[in-house]
Amino acid sequence: MRRLLILLATLAAAALSTAPAFAAKRVALVIGNNDYRNVPKLQKAVNDARSIGDALKNLGFSVMVAENQTRQAFSQSLLAFDSTIEKGDTAFFFFAGHGFEIAGQNFLLPTDVPAATEGQEELVRDSAILADRIVTRLQMRGARTSILVFDACRNNPFERAGTRAVAGSGGLAPMTTLPEGVFSIFSAGPRQTALDRLSNNDTDPNSVFTRAFIRELQEPSLNLVQVAQRTRRTVSEMAETVKHRQVPVYFDQMVDDVFLNGVALKQADARPAEPLQQLAALPPVNVLQLPPANDAVNAPIASFSRHNGGWTVMFSIADPTLGISWRMGEAGSFRETGFMDTLDPRTRKRMPNPAIQLDADAAAATIYLRYVDANGEMQGPFPIRFDPEAALVRDQRKILDMTAGSWLAFGGYNTPLMYYTHLMSYRCAIREARVGIDSAVPDKLLKLPPCDLRDPIATPSDAETYIKIPASTKFVSVELTFRDGSISETKSFRRSGNR
Repeated sequence: MRRLLILLATLAAAALSTAPAFAAKRVALVIGNNDYRNVPKLQKAVNDARSIGDALKNLGFSVMVAENQTRQAFSQSLLAFDSTIEKGDTAFFFFAGHGFEIAGQNFLLPTDVPAATEGQEELVRDSAILADRIVTRLQMRGARTSILVFDACRNNPFERAGTRAVAGSGGLAPMTTLPEGVFSIFSAGPRQTALDRLSNNDTDPNSVFTRAFIRELQEPSLNLVQVAQRTRRTVSEMAETVKHRQVPVYFDQMVDDVFLNGVALKQADARPAEPLQQLAALPPVNVLQLPPANDAVNAPIASFSRHNGGWTVMFSIADPTLGISWRMGEAGSFRETGFMDTLDPRTRKRMPNPAIQLDADAAAATIYLRYVDANGEMQGPFPIRFDPEAALVRDQRKILDMTAGSWLAFGGYNTPLMYYTHLMSYRCAIREARVGIDSAVPDKLLKLPPCDLRDPIATPSDAETYIKIPASTKFVSVELTFRDGSISETKSFRRSGNR
């Protein structure tokens, strides 16, 4: 018996040592911009984002799809994405649209970017999204693996007949100083431009890069580097057929050997890897901006996000800032938030850290925030009310609104099951949840345990996270009553294979 136990322990240890390490969860934000107002419109960027979103869903990602983003909407989408990322996650960001390089920095252009001419580089900087800043945000959230894909290496969007263009490039600059754990791929090499189509007769709904990247992304048992290499070869060969040079480039600072569709196959094992669980997509991002804490002009806005370790408070300040400080309560010294390892293009100085961390058991209080503006003058302090319970409910309600496509999932083998794990994780914002089996009228009450303010996301060990459903079930409807008494739209979830 003792020998048997030792053997079992040895086998278990071996299995653990060879098992692939997966992140806590996979989340993605994909953005496609076609409808530019002041620079040339695009035709396929939105389709590219939708296609990438569908591919990532099949690879087990929870996906937020955002289309035709203005500068404000782009920022809100990034904030919403931030709130879904926790330490150890895999985060995937995809952008299709116009991109622009100025002095070695890459900017992603929102749809309301103004037309600019010679000498107006600052106008572009102030109205666009700095690509390096997205990398920094993912690092701040603790993502173990960050994957960034830019299909934005098109022609200079600011070129106009009879005018001098902005001093920059439609192609993007290389990102050679990525931090550890980050992988990025561009649809074309430095200063190259990417093709939307091979010819006027090319009816493919996706750009040349995206159609090739999606195909390789879904190939079983390829790691990220192999996906990038095969995409580069395919795109280069396709572009060469029309005498165009387009060689996608990637930059790899990964710690892990990342496989998005199964793990590597052993040479002696020809069986394909098991597919990962498929998750429903999130709807297009539609985030409401929180009102300012007081009526002051340009008063900072704060968003509160609850995670396993406590609270992250993210401050949004309209003015360029040289420094940010804060204190909790009426008395005590102000504490600096510190600085990030990136430059603010508006001030040409290090960017102040816009976030602070609070303990999980932090009590209700007023946060006083002040900042130094670009002229060196102190602004504030501005009072921002922190109510843990209200902030938790608001944060979870926001997440539920954004993730309506993930409320339910289906699984099971011999016995079909309907999972509501997602609703369980954000139950603090829910008063009541009802479902309808093959009925548009939700009439069955789901069991949700009480909200635990000390550990709100955790699921109790004795909680039920699924119900058995008939094998003939085609769809399930769901309706939520929120803590404030409002009721959601009735959502319908169709079982795959029963369409």
